[in-house]
Amino acid sequence: MTLTASGPQASQSNARQGVGVSCRGLVYIYRLEGYDVVALAGVDLDISPGESVALFGPSGSGKSTLLSVVAGLLTPSAGRLVVGDRDITKASPAELAQMRATHVGVVLQGAARNLLPYLSAEQNVNFAQRGAIAQRGAAARRNGALPGPREVLSLVGLTARGRMRVRPDQLSPGERQRLALAVALANRPGLLLADEPTSQLDSRARDEVIAALESVRRAGTTVIVVTHDPAVGMQMGRTVTIRDGRVGAEGRRGEDFAVVGRDGSIHLPHDVLDVFSPGTLVEVLLEPDGTARLVPVGETSRTAGSDLSSNLTSSNVTGGNLVGGTFTGGNFAGGAAPDLWG
Repeated sequence: MTLTASGPQASQSNARQGVGVSCRGLVYIYRLEGYDVVALAGVDLDISPGESVALFGPSGSGKSTLLSVVAGLLTPSAGRLVVGDRDITKASPAELAQMRATHVGVVLQGAARNLLPYLSAEQNVNFAQRGAIAQRGAAARRNGALPGPREVLSLVGLTARGRMRVRPDQLSPGERQRLALAVALANRPGLLLADEPTSQLDSRARDEVIAALESVRRAGTTVIVVTHDPAVGMQMGRTVTIRDGRVGAEGRRGEDFAVVGRDGSIHLPHDVLDVFSPGTLVEVLLEPDGTARLVPVGETSRTAGSDLSSNLTSSNVTGGNLVGGTFTGGNFAGGAAPDLWG
């Protein structure tokens, strides 16, 4: 199956313009059985317009929560979040609803949650455009402000006329998920947020959805996807791993990098934790060449440290070199916090 980046009616005049995302110290806390649960514990993250990013992390790490906060479905407890030119922390519920109706498309986990079962594929896209038409006027399609339903369906590979006219339960799982993407793209948003869009799909249906996501990105839309599937992450331009409510690692062009938090903390890779188990005391030594070396405390372990210590170069740490501190419980702490994002 070949997907094109634009439908037959698309032109340069109605090309999408990607929407960027910027998080600074983003916190989200919710109440559960009388206890406060910190789902996001100070997320610092920048996503440029037109980027495609996969959010990884174990269940409960906070990645789906982050997606919902960016979508304006959950209100941040603290920190700053800017989507495009809008400060989400200061936006009213009406402004957030308007944002989702125009600039941000959201795909909830499970295709059926995004679709009206009694409408055809084409009618689902039509229905999703009602809010934008009410705001922009009935002439929005004629002047190119809104794409036609068939153009949107073509973008995600649902080009067969017969498939446009059937209800969701008559589509294959892969087609149904692509229809959910089309509904989220109905208003030509600059940002697409998709939560586990390939979960419970076989490999063929998964590949159809991945191809659709790539088509959307080529059309200019910023794409952020929550996933557990490495195959999806490989197709994204960048991967971000969320651990314990923070950005723990990033991957770019097939390489993995640790990320220094604004408080000086860093999540160590699992193979390094095999050497420096949680609770180990280490010295962090800044070398003249700009690398940082981990050395276990104590003369005996210091000798062994020449074999066990790990060099972390500035090219392997987002935002610069490690700054001094002690290692406790899996994070470096106590160092001066570098400005990670410029």
